[in-house]
Amino acid sequence: MASSGILRCFSKAGFRPIQALIKPNVPVRHLNLLEYQSKVLLDNHGVTVQRFRILDSHKGAVEASQELNAEEYVVKAQILAGGRGKGHFDNGFKGGVHLTKQCDEVEALVEKMVGHRLVTKQTPQEGILVNKVMVAESVDILRETYFCILMDRQHNGPVLIASPDGGMDIEEVAAKTPDRLLTLPIDIYQGLTDDVAGQVADFLNFKGDLRTKCMQEVKNIWNMFLNVDATQIEINPLIETPQGHVVAVDAKIQFDDNAEFRQKDIFGLEDFSESDPREVDAASHNLTYIGMDGNIGCLVNGAGLAMATMDIIKLHGGSPANFLDLGGGVQEHQVEHALRILTSDKTVKAIFINIFGGIVNTATIASGLVKVYTNTKIEVPLVVRLQGTNVDEAKRILAESGCPIQTASDLEEGAKKAVAAIS
Repeated sequence: MASSGILRCFSKAGFRPIQALIKPNVPVRHLNLLEYQSKVLLDNHGVTVQRFRILDSHKGAVEASQELNAEEYVVKAQILAGGRGKGHFDNGFKGGVHLTKQCDEVEALVEKMVGHRLVTKQTPQEGILVNKVMVAESVDILRETYFCILMDRQHNGPVLIASPDGGMDIEEVAAKTPDRLLTLPIDIYQGLTDDVAGQVADFLNFKGDLRTKCMQEVKNIWNMFLNVDATQIEINPLIETPQGHVVAVDAKIQFDDNAEFRQKDIFGLEDFSESDPREVDAASHNLTYIGMDGNIGCLVNGAGLAMATMDIIKLHGGSPANFLDLGGGVQEHQVEHALRILTSDKTVKAIFINIFGGIVNTATIASGLVKVYTNTKIEVPLVVRLQGTNVDEAKRILAESGCPIQTASDLEEGAKKAVAAIS
């Protein structure tokens, strides 16, 4: 998940990365919310969305749909994956998105979804367990447009992007019809003014009362962008209805993970049920874990070194089981947690620790390793290659520890020893 580069907060369906339109890329964010959670945030900030209810059982489905009193209902399984409409459940039921006009049928649809695993092109082969279903009023779409606000380093601040061609890949619009794309940097001191909001409404071809409504939606989205510390709010599509409403039907929201201390309620919404528990465990200690299907665990610092470590293991006939990135400023307790996570994976038959100490003090790594060996029984071979800051002290700590740790002078020797340890 963390490597996808695009946060999935509303429905993933129909979205493509728009960062490619503005260089350099916005940093990757990792908070994932379900569709209904994002819809609640939008509604709380005055953005017009479909009325909806959330159900964790078929019981009460009829009452919930009667409360909505809609001419037609859309019933949507809530998981963090796109392609739900074309997916299938482990009970043989087809489709994670359905339309119906009957309240009784809403109940039957919810019963077939909740508690069953939904398989789509973006889920694991076994699918993802559906715990919640959203029942919403279905809206008529007269016209679709596109609207987005995102932080952009090139412009040193927020940028507004709009297009009258909504509901399609914005990259395709930019490539084929660039005149259909409006890009406006927003002055962080002035904010999103009425003049800018009016310019957006005009570009999106909203007329009369709809122009005023669009302007208000744009300003509400901007206020939400500020209030929730967002790095991107993308509405695709922002629609016009035959009844004369402007509605945000689908959206994607990215948050600044450095603002977690200010947005505890939002970050507390994240659903980890679909995440690898090892990734969640690592993240709780400010570590990054990525699982694979080999048998050599890799403990590194830095993504570049992780790639090089896995490549050289493959070169010498091995297969990485994972990599765990310690990052910079690592402490002894993080080394302990990292080894605990790696050794808890029963597929791991050897561990290669490859650290280049720039910011990282290699003596801290060595002390952490020795402490783990002293307090924990590690049953797999451990190969360590340390270079950089305080490396002489690190080597002394390992040499005098009496622990059965193999050391290597360079990357290639370490990879060879890790592969040989399994052989």
